[in-house]
Amino acid sequence: MSKPAPRILTIAGSDSSGGAGIQADIKTIAMLGGYAMSAITSVTAQNSVGVQAIAPMSGSVVAQQIASCIDDIGVDAIKIGMLHDEEIITATAQAIAKVQVPVVLDPVMISTSGAALIAPEAIADLREKLFPIATLITPNLPELAHLLGRGLTTSTQMAEAAEELAAQSGAAVLAKGGHTDDERIVDILYAPDLKHGPRAVQFDHARIDTPHTHGTGCTLSAAVATLLGHGQPLEHAVRLGRNFVLRAIEAAPGFGAGNGPLGHHAVRKL
Repeated sequence: MSKPAPRILTIAGSDSSGGAGIQADIKTIAMLGGYAMSAITSVTAQNSVGVQAIAPMSGSVVAQQIASCIDDIGVDAIKIGMLHDEEIITATAQAIAKVQVPVVLDPVMISTSGAALIAPEAIADLREKLFPIATLITPNLPELAHLLGRGLTTSTQMAEAAEELAAQSGAAVLAKGGHTDDERIVDILYAPDLKHGPRAVQFDHARIDTPHTHGTGCTLSAAVATLLGHGQPLEHAVRLGRNFVLRAIEAAPGFGAGNGPLGHHAVRKL
């Protein structure tokens, strides 16, 4: 008898164009052999050139979606993306506080097009209520800089910042280096709680010359959550998740006039 698919719950915003958010997460989870469930935190009108409107859900509706999934279907891993305000953050934290599964938190603050996706006053709540629950936090460079209150431009600075955020939160941190000035893209996984002490692991690859990167952060965090749900160790889950994202970028269909979506459907094997 085959092993059942891991049950992956994504708690995130909806992207009407299908490139990021809940839609990218569900595609990723399905392609990696997981069973996808969702709790929608906000509805957005967006596409490859920007975000045209945001309508957040109430905290109670978000919490009920989470409970409906977990209480009946169960869950093996959770991915958290866009949480627009303090009410949603509080409701999410309370809804998953007692669930003992890996939690991958993508601290979504700014879209690829530059639109703010979280209320400024909600960032403190994110740090206080959800960072302690997270297994892994996956900030890009601007998000990491914002969380630590200083400018970051190089992979060396990013590595130091990842270690600092890991110490503050108690979670592992995957700092994503796509926004650095370095010639190659370097991502750094800092895991503070390994059996043999803290460890920093570096992943790197050549830059891919393409504008079609809409939803890369959502896709990566959903991929890692799914792989953790399969029982993969954290470092290996990150390695395989990065490979999935790279292949999806390479397979991007070229839709849209701006930062187009990835080609999730075209990734067959890692």
